[in-house]
Amino acid sequence: MQLNKTLLAASIALLSLNAHGAAFQLGEHSAAGLGRAFAGEAAIAEDASVLARNPALMSEFTRNQVSLIASYVKPDVSLKGTGAPSYADASKLDDSSIAPSAIIPAGYMVMPINEQFAFGFGAFSNFGLSTEFADDYTAGQLAGQTEIVTVNMNASLSYKINEQFAIGGGLNYVYADAKIVRHFGTSPLSIPAQTEAARLEGDDYGFGWNLGVSYEPSEGHRFGLHYRSETDIKFAGEYSNQLPAQLGGLQGQSLPGRVEISLPAITEFSATHQLDQTIALHYSLMWTQWSSFDKLQAFVPGRETPVFHKQENFSNSWRYAIGADYQLNAETKLRAGIAYDKTPADKNHMSISIPDTNRLWLSAGANYQFSDVSSLDLGLSILRGVNRRFSETDNLGQVWQFESEGNAYLFAAQYNMAF
Repeated sequence: MQLNKTLLAASIALLSLNAHGAAFQLGEHSAAGLGRAFAGEAAIAEDASVLARNPALMSEFTRNQVSLIASYVKPDVSLKGTGAPSYADASKLDDSSIAPSAIIPAGYMVMPINEQFAFGFGAFSNFGLSTEFADDYTAGQLAGQTEIVTVNMNASLSYKINEQFAIGGGLNYVYADAKIVRHFGTSPLSIPAQTEAARLEGDDYGFGWNLGVSYEPSEGHRFGLHYRSETDIKFAGEYSNQLPAQLGGLQGQSLPGRVEISLPAITEFSATHQLDQTIALHYSLMWTQWSSFDKLQAFVPGRETPVFHKQENFSNSWRYAIGADYQLNAETKLRAGIAYDKTPADKNHMSISIPDTNRLWLSAGANYQFSDVSSLDLGLSILRGVNRRFSETDNLGQVWQFESEGNAYLFAAQYNMAF
């Protein structure tokens, strides 16, 4: 069959983007936050990482401070094949690890200007993804290599209105880089499974903004509210494939094009309460507006209408977290927390590239104060996901069935220095 080359390349690539669209949010902004499952993050003013979760909290600092963080993420996402077309073996769909480990860096600086104003700058990530399947994976059209990396460079300013209220806001420059590779997989056609059906590589940048407020009704009790706007990304890149000419093969050529996505807006409400000299309680509600990611479209030069359009069913999602600190002694503070993440993915739109699920967080951590100007934070979280069963249809109209299990282990270290 003769297929339009542009449409073939675009449709395969965009089905790939749909695979990771429901579950590529990152929250690993600090090791201190990780230790309490990120409970209270928009209300706690411990270190310079406040810039990522509520810039209004910069008003609490009286000295310059720098925080440097490295988070290690070890996913444990496995697949089991439960059904396949008649020409394929469902057992060959099994994969014990589809997501590689990764290190996520972040850095922040807060600089008080006077008693009312403070300026800050941070470099961190709110969204990212990486999954890998073998080149000859049986259901190669559904999943191969999918990678998206984003870097958010955030400049912020805070203003202390009075002893109870402070506000803060910032501008965000978000750089995004994406790579998507799909192979043909097992099929009734005489095409090797490892044949590249589509390759997309591209990058782009976008701008957004964020705004926060903090309210401290009495000493030791603070509430915070933070909003981060959505960011539109228009990936500009190249399509290519290794398909035969009769299936729309590009014969060694590449095709320019662009794919538009919206990184969703995020709203967080938090509170922190110092119950006595040793114990503090924190909690948070986070709302991520995934409904803005409602469709996927591909465009090519010379055409105003998209060559591909796919409607999505993502829904807004909630995250709930509660945690506590315990001041063991003058140098050491212990932390613990628990959180629950609800997936935004529609159960009828699941994909093996990222088989998203609801997740439970169990976290612990500690802070050690070397001196009044330097400290170290360590955090550890174990994520447990719910097993899910679903089916997915490839570009030949064949249905594949899976059972997925998604867990993860997170560890972070953070150094803080005031000057």
